[in-house]
Amino acid sequence: MYKCSFADSHCNKVIILFFYLIHCFLFCTGNQTLAKTPEQMIRESIANYPGKCPCPYSIMSNGNKCGKKSAYSKPGGHEPLCYVSDVTGLESSQINITRPIYNIRIVDGDTIHIDKIKYRLHGIDAPEIRQFCQINNKNYNCGLKSKNFLISLIGSQFVRCEKKDVDRYKRIVAECFVGNTNLNKELVRNGWALAYRDYSKDYISDEEFAAKNSLGMWKGTFIIPKKWRKLNK
Repeated sequence: MYKCSFADSHCNKVIILFFYLIHCFLFCTGNQTLAKTPEQMIRESIANYPGKCPCPYSIMSNGNKCGKKSAYSKPGGHEPLCYVSDVTGLESSQINITRPIYNIRIVDGDTIHIDKIKYRLHGIDAPEIRQFCQINNKNYNCGLKSKNFLISLIGSQFVRCEKKDVDRYKRIVAECFVGNTNLNKELVRNGWALAYRDYSKDYISDEEFAAKNSLGMWKGTFIIPKKWRKLNK
């Protein structure tokens, strides 16, 4: 029986040909589905959609789901992939076609849930959802304003979070991004969150920028969120 040796040039050619054939089977035949999961294909399809409402479960700037306003719900034009069944071709009896591939919930200006995973935005402290601030001696819900600003930053885009730590509430403390946009930084720089100096010095310069330019909460007066929480336990 012939034994193959790496010193044998003929044997090496056979090995190279073997791996080349595997590579072509996966990538050269045009059947890219073997190299990507349906979830990956759906994420790419949504990311490439130029509008704000690719799928029924995508979130609009007002915080509501797109529903029937989505491109997926309208014939013609762009046809994004939104469900696993769009990739697999299975009938509704074989797969739950109503299950979205991606779920995001914006809780407030510094807390989001992605596919049931809770994230606390690192290094920032946003006003609480029930917190009111003042402009010209008039109250307004700055907590809701902060949340809505975060919603506007995210739109229907995918959020990528990089873990820094885990807090006492078992939330993942993270820097989160939409594309190259750092959501933590933008919230502070636009005045809808403060640099959380107790835990980080990362966004102090952004807070100073917002204060100097009277952006967000800095247009009026407010109680820092940490103090507000103590007063409203």
